[in-house]
Amino acid sequence: MMERTPFHLAPTPLVVLAALATLVCGCNSSSNSGAPTITAQPASQTVLVGESATFAVTAKGKAPLAYQWQKNGTNINAATVATYTTAPTGTSDSGATFQVVVTNSVGSIASNSATLTVNSGSGGGTGSNASVLTYHNDVARTGQNLNETTLTPSNVNSSAFGKVGFLSTQGKVDAEPLYVPNLTIGGSAHNVVFVVTEHDLVYAFDADNFSQLWQTSVLGSGETPSDPHSCSQITPEIGITSTPVIDTKAGANGTIFVVAMSKDSSGTYHQRLHALDLTTGSEQSGSPANIQASFPDSGGQTTFDPYQYAERSGLLLLNSMIYTGWTSHCDENPYTGWLMGYSESTLQQASVLDITPNGSEGSIWMSGAGLAADPSAFIYFLAANGTFDTSLNSKGFPVNGDYGNAFMKVSTSGGSLSANDYFAMHNTVAESGADEDLGSGGAMVLPDMKDASGNTVHLAVGAGKDGIIYVVNRDSMGKFNPNSDSAIYQEVGGQIGGREFGSPAYFDGTVYYGAVSAALKAFPIASAKLAASPSSSSATTFDYPGTTPSISANGTADGIVWAVENSSGNGVLHAYNASNLASELYNSSQAANNRDAFADNKFITPMIAGGKVFVGTPTGVAVFGVLK
Repeated sequence: MMERTPFHLAPTPLVVLAALATLVCGCNSSSNSGAPTITAQPASQTVLVGESATFAVTAKGKAPLAYQWQKNGTNINAATVATYTTAPTGTSDSGATFQVVVTNSVGSIASNSATLTVNSGSGGGTGSNASVLTYHNDVARTGQNLNETTLTPSNVNSSAFGKVGFLSTQGKVDAEPLYVPNLTIGGSAHNVVFVVTEHDLVYAFDADNFSQLWQTSVLGSGETPSDPHSCSQITPEIGITSTPVIDTKAGANGTIFVVAMSKDSSGTYHQRLHALDLTTGSEQSGSPANIQASFPDSGGQTTFDPYQYAERSGLLLLNSMIYTGWTSHCDENPYTGWLMGYSESTLQQASVLDITPNGSEGSIWMSGAGLAADPSAFIYFLAANGTFDTSLNSKGFPVNGDYGNAFMKVSTSGGSLSANDYFAMHNTVAESGADEDLGSGGAMVLPDMKDASGNTVHLAVGAGKDGIIYVVNRDSMGKFNPNSDSAIYQEVGGQIGGREFGSPAYFDGTVYYGAVSAALKAFPIASAKLAASPSSSSATTFDYPGTTPSISANGTADGIVWAVENSSGNGVLHAYNASNLASELYNSSQAANNRDAFADNKFITPMIAGGKVFVGTPTGVAVFGVLK
């Protein structure tokens, strides 16, 4: 179900870089009938943090040729064509080597290794000025900024650290702010914070002096933001709810992509995808695109109604496609679970998937967490309660294609969207009926890990209203067994302490969760298994909706876990030592005379960049940093 009141791996968009081939002389060019030979080797690539690299090979020989790309000598899942594009990179990817094995019926050959170099920053930014271009820093949704050199455990305390500014807006800030350093606007370089609001406004602020650089309304002529549909979840208006995504290479100056809801003078509701110039806020060519969709069902087709839906989950930019996930207003039927892909260059719709086409509900909202992705371009999310077909086909998939209350893996291969794998609890139908579904939590893709036998495993984690951490093997998620969950890689039950209405974070071999009415907790990973109980917990417990933590660190040093507490209208920003959550470094209620006070805002995720922490509020963004 939708939200109920209690009782109720590197950052961002894929910027595909041209892969330059190094020609190899002396190859036999006269025959395509023998064993494979390589005529153009993969070339080493250098990118910035948050960008992706494309490696390419040219080979010939007896057809058909098969390709298998490897990273550091290990096969990359689903990387089986002549080019391979990495996920958005982080500093930990620097130095990785990539090669491809080309095979046919006659023989095989391995290419030369190409090296990936990842430099910090964006647009010249380095160190503390690394970009934050997407929800929770990267498409894996780890929430970690590993290039923060200003904020350390030694200076994050109430004497040296506190609220240093406020970015005033019209409308609530429900989305996570984003950050681009050293961006030239009006002839001068600025470190820029981008903020969107429920009043359908997009802002660019100078992150250092807090001046407004530009402001843009994405409303059409005579339009207003949507009303809240008699639903208390997004109030008092619905405009831009989800976290946008930025591609600094798109368009002449970079582009920010946002989804906005509005209502015109005739009472018609609209959902649109906008592409705005980073330096001016102006609409790019072809923007905006009206969001419409249909999908086959047993009766012919089901149609997307803009009135019925909100775009709440953070946007995903993957292989030059913008992906959006859709949810309902409260549980206002009829609705189903829509996932859509749009070309970032044309804004034309390229793919659609309805995960409950022959049922109902099964929305995608995840308390605002972003759709996650792995290096093989699979998308992961937690579907909310809805129809799940307990009758399976011969491959173990729901016979009618209905995946309500499931941990989903979706393929983007061939430019289309399709269910590739999934995990559903043995009692998934009962949990949906009891409002104990997965949909309130976000999915997170973990970096590759070695198990106790030395095998590389590819994992993702998620948790929802039943308070269980589900750890799935991305290569075999477990599907559905009505008798038990024995096919899942790992379950950690009864440890996060409550319902999960947010997203976890990852740092240095540890997963962090902050459930409702529970402490923030750290779960270390050993031999590719989460600890059965937390290694440390915060003294503070977090009322509804719990907390979504974010991480700042300088590599693996100076790790700080940041968490926002909602407390009867008053927000509290907490900072903890990442190695021991019992060690609180700072909270914003410590300073005298309400020096660091700010209003709380449900589901907000703190963003750390450029030596500052940015926290959304009902009237703008509170900015925290080192006091002067």
